[in-house]
Order: sequence, then structure tokens, then C-alpha cells
Amino acid sequence: MRAMVLVRTGPLADEGGDPPVVELRRLPVPEPGPGEVLVRVQVCGVCHTDLDQVEGRIAPPRLPVVLGHQAVGRVAALGDGVTEHRGGDRVGVGWIHASTGEADENLSPAFRATGRDTDGGYAEFLAVGERYAHPIPDAYADAEAAPLLCAGAVGYRALALTGLRDGEPLGLAGFGGSAHLVLQLVRHRYPSSPVYVFARRPRARETAIALGAAWAGAIEDAPPRPPQAIIDTTPAWRPVIAALGALQPGGRLIINAIRKEDRDRGALGELRYHEHLWMEREVKSVANVTGRDIREFLALAPNVPIRPAVATYPLEQAVGALADLRRGDVTGSKVLLIG
Repeated sequence: MRAMVLVRTGPLADEGGDPPVVELRRLPVPEPGPGEVLVRVQVCGVCHTDLDQVEGRIAPPRLPVVLGHQAVGRVAALGDGVTEHRGGDRVGVGWIHASTGEADENLSPAFRATGRDTDGGYAEFLAVGERYAHPIPDAYADAEAAPLLCAGAVGYRALALTGLRDGEPLGLAGFGGSAHLVLQLVRHRYPSSPVYVFARRPRARETAIALGAAWAGAIEDAPPRPPQAIIDTTPAWRPVIAALGALQPGGRLIINAIRKEDRDRGALGELRYHEHLWMEREVKSVANVTGRDIREFLALAPNVPIRPAVATYPLEQAVGALADLRRGDVTGSKVLLIG
């Protein structure tokens, strides 16, 4: 099978970089073990976490490894004992590849990530436990469904962690693959809550307004009202400082990122207790997702309805998609076409 494989970690060059960090290889088709299904992958989303792995902020436990954890495809074969799926079922596989199945499985040492601890979806086939192969709603084409599995599900979890009540203002710091889905979800679940978007690119701010944001500005700009909660999806530190300064007393900042980059870590030196933390402001991180997060979000999404903005690339252009993600090109989600 064809697969885009992370062979070493390091700075990401555009296609043609020497030596390559991610390269196209031919690999054997995996065989599903007991309780697993083999998925013939049609599409796979490209996530900032993939970029974190490529550039070494998240070190995979082994190399080489096939990246990708927003895979949509059809069940091609069943391992012994599988009862939840049949051949031909359309399923999606997210960041959680295996864990305990308990409510806090995202925090468990048993957590194994798709495309990090085991080969992922930048390939024509992948094997996964039946519990973590999730049925895809008929309302979505394959490419639309891919970002729901991570960007959507982790955004769903982040929104729940805000504790937001209808009518309270919500801020979104950064406006990419996850935030543009969260905005749509907020407009459905909290129709009286204004959403304020903080984004560095004018195009992203324009898109946010078009999707229903009440206000959009730069990271340092002041919104019409201090938000009760802010969800930060950026890879940088400066938005964290700006968000803490913008919160209401008693407000909560949710950091929706597995890693932060070091390039602006010096911004943390601007943290002032009285300005950023006093008055019972809180900071909480999002750690992974659970299988339940994915299933609940997939069931909810068609009722909103969530409509992902998607840009597609052939599998062979995975490096180009990651480079576009690094540059911030294209608002929305990037998806590889495989099948």
C-alpha cells in the first residue's frame, strides 16, 4: 500500500526538501488482530499535531511511523471477535487509537494515539480496535467528515470545559481547523452568546464574521465585552497572555493544544499576576479526546448542521499540506485524498 511515512523529525521543508522528513513508501497492508477492523482509507485530515510530530515537539515512540489521525474509509476486513462492524461500513478513526474505554481514558497511561504510537491514516489501509472505529453520519462526504474526528471532537471537548452558559461571551483565539467548527457549534448550543474571534490574519477574521462571529480582531485587540471563557487553539504563547488579560473576573482560558512552540516563549515573561491571573481567572488544558467525545460530536454535528471548510490535496502532496498548515494558508481544514 502507499503511505506517507515520517522517517525522522526536524524542520519541515517544502516538497523536495533534502533529506526528506516525510516520504512516500510502499508498505505491507496491516492485518487486523482480534477485536480489530481493517479500514480502507479514503481520506485523512491534516492536523497541527502532525506538524508537532514532524518538527519534534511530540516525539513518536518509534520511527518510521505513518502519520494521520482523521481517517475516513470503509471496513475492508474483520479480526476475530468483532461484533460492532460489518464489511463495507463507513467509519472514521480519530486521535484515540486505543485506551481503557473508561470516562477518563484520554488521561490514562494506556492511551495510544493514531499516527503516533501506531501507524495512522496517511496510508491506504489502517487497523484499529472496533471500539475506536466510529460510524460516519450519512450527511457528510468523506472529506467533510475527516475534520470532525479531531478538530471537531476536540473542539467539542474544549467547549464543554469552558462551562459556558447561554448569553455569556466566548472568545476564540486562533481561527483554523478547530475554531471554525466550534463557532458553528456555539451558535447552535448557545444562541445568545456572542463569539469574539482573535486572529492575526485578516482573511481569517473575515471568515469568522461570515460564519456568525459578533466581532473579530487581532490578538491584542479588545473585544466589545470581556469574555467569560476563551478557547486558544494557536501554537504560540502570546495569545495565552493576551487571552488572560481579556477575560472577565472568574473567567476561564482553555488551551486546546498538545504542544506550544518555543519561538515566542519569551512572551511568558510579560505575565503579571494582578493583570492576568488575579480575580480567580483559571487556565485549563485539553488533553486528547475520548471515544465518547467523537461519538457524541458525530451524532450532534448533522443537527447543527456543522459544515467544515475543507481544502484537499493528493496523498503524495502531504508535505505541501503540512507546509501550508505551517504558513497558515487556507482557513479551515486540510484533507488528503487517498482512496
